[in-house]
Amino acid sequence: TMQQCTRYLIFFQYIGTKYRYVALNFHIYQFILYLFDAVRKLRPLNPVSLSVSSRTDTGVHALSNSAHFDLQRKKDQPPFTEDILVKALNYHLGTEEIRVTHAHRVPDNFHARYCARSRTYVYRIAPGISHPTMLPLTEHNLCWGFCNTELDIGAMHEAAALLVGTHDFSTFRAVSSDLPFKNPVKTLEVADIRPGASFCLSHFHRTIPFWELTFRSKSFLYRQVRRMTGALVAVGQGRLSVSQLKDLLEAQDSNAYPQGLTAPPQGLFLTRVDYMDSGEEVTVSSGKCWIRKVTQRSLFTY
Repeated sequence: TMQQCTRYLIFFQYIGTKYRYVALNFHIYQFILYLFDAVRKLRPLNPVSLSVSSRTDTGVHALSNSAHFDLQRKKDQPPFTEDILVKALNYHLGTEEIRVTHAHRVPDNFHARYCARSRTYVYRIAPGISHPTMLPLTEHNLCWGFCNTELDIGAMHEAAALLVGTHDFSTFRAVSSDLPFKNPVKTLEVADIRPGASFCLSHFHRTIPFWELTFRSKSFLYRQVRRMTGALVAVGQGRLSVSQLKDLLEAQDSNAYPQGLTAPPQGLFLTRVDYMDSGEEVTVSSGKCWIRKVTQRSLFTY
């Protein structure tokens, strides 16, 4: 009998600087094309289809994005083990700045995007950087540096607290082609601001103050995180008051967002995609996603 298809969930990282949004017969991100090609080089019998959990803008990075695909091998070959699959995909990715970190066999009705319980983004800022050359090479295109050294972190916390909860985030959504189809009401579980650090903290000739803004939600609108970050930094710089940010949120209008305030892409990292624990379920169109548990902690969290 012919070997059945095996569905895999993979977690992968990339430095997004050079991976752009490209127009083919359909619009797709370049990092997806490279992953697609790596899966195709495993020579599956089935047509390759890749479903990615989270789309990120050009220049945005991922420490942990995820995707699923089906793989059917020749009848005399067993399914790839998870470890072998990771090594094989990384081999075929070659020198691309994309790295598969984990793989899991999942049920046939699992979906990387629709079964995700939450996504976490971290935005890294470096105040007091008047020019990119002031940063160590390890930070090149991996943070947002700006001149202002003093940030009112208390005001930023106060403003961030206003964003937490269920709101219509229309003001913080950039206009895109899927605008009419996406519900602007989202529940933001976390909006946090904490001190961060340079990637080469103990190996640079001077200390650079870093801050990390963390946002967690089941899903986000187009450029929502970058718009929220830009507004919070503006509050920290005194260019926007806490009450003005509240007014922006309540305006529920994409055009109400001030021009030039959106944070640039290079400081943004997708850091986690979380899936359901064993025993929980989530409805996916007509079916349901059930996830088996492979560890004692929350499953599939990297």
